[in-house]
Amino acid sequence: MATTTFSGPIKAGTVREGASANVGFVVMAQSAVIDIIGASSLNQEVAVIPANSQIVDVILNVTTVSNDGTAATVAVGTSADADAFVPATSTQSLGTTHGTLDTEATDVGTSDLTVLADFTATDGDGTTGAATVTVLYIQNNNLS
Repeated sequence: MATTTFSGPIKAGTVREGASANVGFVVMAQSAVIDIIGASSLNQEVAVIPANSQIVDVILNVTTVSNDGTAATVAVGTSADADAFVPATSTQSLGTTHGTLDTEATDVGTSDLTVLADFTATDGDGTTGAATVTVLYIQNNNLS
């Protein structure tokens, strides 16, 4: 299937102005499969969110458990705040975790924001594991 790329932001609705206006921003998404096998893997790039956007959710989906001998977690955040969006969450059970968003999510600021995932394995001996991180955001919904 072909894809189309354009700069956006995208708005949709049938009434653009007045008391009955129903036009709203389209929620965008970026996802990445992250490495949760073996030794710790820090600063895995998940997404680059455009400046002035609003992050509305960050989702960690563990689809194959990590079998690290002791503990294995994933945190999602930024280079300045490693768990700004998802605190350290076990990858040793299947599940979907929605973020507990810090202030960085309300308005990513005047520069693009790189979202990073940190996998921390206590023993680093795991041989299984699969996880995806998805960032949902509203492009150019400048709330500052």
